[in-house]
Amino acid sequence: MPDRPYPSLAEATRIWARIGLLSFGGPAGQIALMHRILVEEQRWLGEKRFLHALNYCMLLPGPEAMQLAVYVGWLMHRTLGGIIAGLLFVLPGVVAIMALSWVYALFGNVGPVEAIFFGLKAAVLAIVVQAVIRIGSRVLKNSTMMGIAALSFIAIFGFSVPFPVIILAAGCIGFLGSRSGLSAFRGEGGHGKLGKVQVDDSQTLLGEETPGHTEINRSYALRISTAFLLLWLAPVAVLFAILGTEQVFSQIAGFFSIMAVVTFGGAYAVLAYVAQEAVQNFGWLAPGEMLDGLGMAETTPGPLIMVTQFVGFMGAFRESGALSPLAAGTLGGLLATWVTFTPCFLWIFLGAPFIERLRDNKALTAALTAITAAV
Repeated sequence: MPDRPYPSLAEATRIWARIGLLSFGGPAGQIALMHRILVEEQRWLGEKRFLHALNYCMLLPGPEAMQLAVYVGWLMHRTLGGIIAGLLFVLPGVVAIMALSWVYALFGNVGPVEAIFFGLKAAVLAIVVQAVIRIGSRVLKNSTMMGIAALSFIAIFGFSVPFPVIILAAGCIGFLGSRSGLSAFRGEGGHGKLGKVQVDDSQTLLGEETPGHTEINRSYALRISTAFLLLWLAPVAVLFAILGTEQVFSQIAGFFSIMAVVTFGGAYAVLAYVAQEAVQNFGWLAPGEMLDGLGMAETTPGPLIMVTQFVGFMGAFRESGALSPLAAGTLGGLLATWVTFTPCFLWIFLGAPFIERLRDNKALTAALTAITAAV
């Protein structure tokens, strides 16, 4: 155990605020940042536990880095800790994207702003490259995992194999490989390092034990499911009932609620579809504006899928109705953000207790590791 006290919720909140403000570079950079702060610096949890949580988050729809923050926050300080971690992870991006959306809507492509973005993109690219190397060296720990990653790349880009099929195949390979006793799928030995140091679970504040609040509890599962389903879908139902299905706010709520369920593989896996629908079907964006929104998301803190806020903003800005364009845009952007990220809390709070219980299941761990390699 490290010679430091267990952090209070207030102390943890400051750590999560720091992570949220520094979370540039997309999921690779954000995961590497969390590993450096939470594992190497704070020693809240060890390498094995961090990667076990990451493997599960990679399997979920939505932004895996944000969900990893919720998972660790929940591990450390129960449900409230997870909520605080998730909110602070996305809040800086919400504020930044909203401010930039206002500038974009009012002034268009302003030369000085474009110049700033160009410089930031170069710095962010360097962060992303470094982070991908660090994570890849840890997850792709042998030639078998490298082979799974290569085959997944060929399948999705060369043959347009659906992403869920790739996930299922990788999981089956990992599970069967572990059950067959193949050394490539064993959880121990031969690991590279995600960071500069290797931190065992026994050297951390959480240790190797399973905290009591992570035990499977049907009553908790029912309460948390009801609460977050209502938070997520009740506003959508109200908008549909009052405004109808063709009004822009209803369209934003419905479309991005669906996206929240099918966004496997991270933001890039669905951005092309979002852009196509936003431009051709709904008419929210002009051709090329999706790239501008992605540039905002890449050069500000928070998940890349935060670009949905820009899409929602521009859609409502251009179909403001009785509201002022800026007021409508602000509401549209916040609505898109709400229905995109609220389900992420549900996936973690509902599924994480089961994942924690299976932490020592070698076959499941191998399956999740293979899925992470594929992703």
